[in-house]
Amino acid sequence: MAWFRAASTAARVALRRNIAQSSHHCNRTLAASPLPGFRAFHTTVLRRKAATPVPRAVPLSRLTDSFLNGTSSVYLEELQRAWEADPDSVDESWDNFFRNFVGQAATSPGISGQTIQESMRLLLLVRAYQVYGHMKANLDPLGLEQREIPEDIDPALYGFTEADLDREFFLGVWRMAGFLSENRPVQTLRAILNRLEQAYCGTIGYEYMHIADREKCNWLRERIETIKPRGYSQERSEVILDRLIWSSQFENFLAKKWPAQKRFGLEGAETLIPGMKEMFDRSSDLGVESIVIGMPHRGRLNVLGNVVRKPLRQIFSEFDKKKPKDEDGLYTGTGDVKYHLGTSYDRPTRGGRQIHLSLLANPSHLEAVDPVVVGKTRAKQYYSNDFDRTKNMGVLIHGDGSFAGQGVVYETLHLSGLPNYTTGGTIHIVVNNQVAFTTDPQAGRSSQYCTDVAKALSAPIFHVNGDDVEAVVHVSELASEWRQKFHSDVVVDIVCYRRHGHNEGDEPSFTQPKMYQVIRNHPNALEIYEKKLVESGTFSREDIDKINHKVETILEEEFSYSKDYIPNKRDWLSAYWTGFKSPEQISRIRNTGVKPEILKRVGEAITTIPENFKAHRGIKRVFDQRAQMIQTGEGIDWAVAEALAFATLIVEGNHVRLSGQDVERGTFSHRHAVIHDQETGDIYCHLDHLTMNQNEEMFTVSNSSLSEFAVLGFELGYSMENPNSLVLWEAQFGDFANGAHIIFDQFLSSGESKWLRQTGLCVLLPHGYDGQGPEHSSARLERFLQMSDDNPYVIPEMEPTLRKQIQECNWQVVNVTTPANYFHVLRRQLHRDFRKPLIVMSPKSLLRHKDCKSNLSEFDDVAGHPGFDKQGTRFKRLIKDQNDHKDREEGISRLVLCSGKVYYELDDYRQKSNRKDVAICRVEQLCPFPYDLVQRELKRYPNAEIVWCQEEPMNMGAYHYIAPRLGTALRSVGRGTMEDIKYAGRAPSASTATGFFSVHEKEQHELVEKALQPEPINFPF
Repeated sequence: MAWFRAASTAARVALRRNIAQSSHHCNRTLAASPLPGFRAFHTTVLRRKAATPVPRAVPLSRLTDSFLNGTSSVYLEELQRAWEADPDSVDESWDNFFRNFVGQAATSPGISGQTIQESMRLLLLVRAYQVYGHMKANLDPLGLEQREIPEDIDPALYGFTEADLDREFFLGVWRMAGFLSENRPVQTLRAILNRLEQAYCGTIGYEYMHIADREKCNWLRERIETIKPRGYSQERSEVILDRLIWSSQFENFLAKKWPAQKRFGLEGAETLIPGMKEMFDRSSDLGVESIVIGMPHRGRLNVLGNVVRKPLRQIFSEFDKKKPKDEDGLYTGTGDVKYHLGTSYDRPTRGGRQIHLSLLANPSHLEAVDPVVVGKTRAKQYYSNDFDRTKNMGVLIHGDGSFAGQGVVYETLHLSGLPNYTTGGTIHIVVNNQVAFTTDPQAGRSSQYCTDVAKALSAPIFHVNGDDVEAVVHVSELASEWRQKFHSDVVVDIVCYRRHGHNEGDEPSFTQPKMYQVIRNHPNALEIYEKKLVESGTFSREDIDKINHKVETILEEEFSYSKDYIPNKRDWLSAYWTGFKSPEQISRIRNTGVKPEILKRVGEAITTIPENFKAHRGIKRVFDQRAQMIQTGEGIDWAVAEALAFATLIVEGNHVRLSGQDVERGTFSHRHAVIHDQETGDIYCHLDHLTMNQNEEMFTVSNSSLSEFAVLGFELGYSMENPNSLVLWEAQFGDFANGAHIIFDQFLSSGESKWLRQTGLCVLLPHGYDGQGPEHSSARLERFLQMSDDNPYVIPEMEPTLRKQIQECNWQVVNVTTPANYFHVLRRQLHRDFRKPLIVMSPKSLLRHKDCKSNLSEFDDVAGHPGFDKQGTRFKRLIKDQNDHKDREEGISRLVLCSGKVYYELDDYRQKSNRKDVAICRVEQLCPFPYDLVQRELKRYPNAEIVWCQEEPMNMGAYHYIAPRLGTALRSVGRGTMEDIKYAGRAPSASTATGFFSVHEKEQHELVEKALQPEPINFPF
């Protein structure tokens, strides 16, 4: 006997007619195909099934399968016979079902005629609603959607007729919640269908059956398949109404006062504000103390004013574009448009608590802020000892087009479950306009929903009609509860519309004429909710008008105050930054040397492997060599210098975090920050064992996912929370950093100038021409230098006690050539009263170069040691010629300035050719340019020809950055102009490097030979 009985057409029509007449069911029938050329926020149409599925024969050996695990193709008669013969021969779930079914059938006459097959069909119908109910839900506030309702939720498909509607059915007792819970096993088919329609086909569409976790699905079912439909008390309704009025009136007020200005208003999605406020209130009740928010420009001003509680007078004053008044030491930067700005405030919640809200500033590059928010949230969790990740939470607001279209969304989602990147779940809110700027969904994505990418994480997705404010509030609270319960991501998709197009000056009817014909006549969410409350008798018209009048009065008062409002202080996001200097305040230069005894102590710790740890013999040999370096104080290589920098910062109480692809071992197998037991697979990190009871996260080194954009953004956000941390991101090769250039361009290089936000993030970009081809040679040094904002024709104040050169520059770019100098530049990041991003062109071949070594004495702070000069032990911005020249050397005929590993090739060639009349200086800090030290060297060699030598092609590398600045230095000492600078390097090229090793060697030899040729070099080369 088949599972499904074919129902007659008449029975199907009668059943649908009866259901349609019920007040609890949607009035829509199966929709026709979409109109030609039109597609709303759904992009696929499910087709009706061609025929009722026919079960296949299954051997008795499979009758022990569990129904709950999806095996519903067995013959139930055979299963029942097997159970009757031996209850232990079937799965426990079937045993429970048959026992309960037989018991209920014997005691309840209403179900005496029910067959086991009908029970199974009913279970499948319930499951169909759980899986497909969202396809029938009333989600589009404009009513333009054209979707075919899946036949899976047609009761006639399962053999039920109109005559069955008032029959009682036994659903069984399963290890499930909702309709299949043990507290309501017997119901009429009509009651079951009514509640299924109410639960799954109203103004909320739930997607959660893709989650392969019964506990999580049951938790949701308990909250979706409730006995009674949800409802709110009069008190709660008043709170929701008040918040919706504030949201709507705010936009109306801005439109009235500044009709010609762009503000990217929230009209059409006003319910976002009460939804967010209820979400935050509920989160606070569940233990959240701080929320970091990232969002695009649409609705940002409304969120700032009504959710974060930025003073309205300040928001209104920004429409007049007033620059903060001058104050001593006040750095105002270049600023940004008002709908990119962020802020931070503590606000009270409905439950009487306080919650800290931080809305991050971000550019118009949609979704670029996502990983920054997540990284900052993770940092907050570290610094507040939020080990279970319940006190600090991230909330990201997205647009429908960008959530589906921007790859960084998936990159960020992908971080959510990684141990060193997880934040215990992020709440995602999609403001679904059903159009992206002018692009319809069918041109903007291939998936059914814009949120389908989140299914890869098994995140539940709650689609909600943006006109139903109570539904928006409900799913917002549900999202908070999910996040706090399961510590994983959740998505709220508010399906709404844009009343004014992309911005207030845009004409949307050019591209969406039909949609905007409907929008022009469509009531807003406030009007809909007011009408509902008045008709239900919850509030009178006078009550509502009173709230509206109160809000209007406050807005007018704040507007009047805004006319005299002038910002008068910087708004730092975190108290950790108190006392740090702005670019206009002098910060004392500090030494970075460390006491010898500390160096020895931490040096021993970072070179010791526990006796019972079975390290790879190659690793053991490396650590033995490192121990020898520490003991003798000689031959310190790059990896040991880096480990010493990290270790000394940690014992000083600073947090160090390094992440990126393969950073634990290092791309070039040089770091070995984490080693692996060859027998057990256990890991050991020597930098975790520097102090007693050291917090295991105080030093964090973590291989990242294969992502540049999101991981760099994450580390940027992490570094912004607390200045007392060295946060580093290392590219696998510097060439791959271009996958993250939105972060470099929009945040790292300009964030302080636009938003007054400092960061000390350190970026390590392996760079150098070793013959590895165009994809593994260049970190594109020229791009970072081109983004530097120092003036090439003005020499700033260079007196050490007055110098603010680095503070006034947007970042630092270095190409370091010695392990000791690398040690000092890393420590310099924390040993000063301000923070600047540091871009390091890190080496590859120098990691094991025989001459790229330092003595331990160059790391300490002892007077008389090699690294110590009259100012102490510090990072050397320029390393002078190593031939111990006097202050004035008239016999030197050529001064070669270079940066990076080419120095060692130049020096080697100089020695072989015995060119004692050539001096070679290394510019270790390219940006900001070390004018004072370059001037010193120009004066030292008054008769020298000036040459800039680089490995990169002429149109790349540092040449075009160095030339005008070196020309300015020449002019300042009366040595000529930029035209007196000679060039030795590769010719201009479209590709960064050749792919032929023989060609590489020839080019490399020629540029070194040219830099040191006996005859003068022609200008420019």
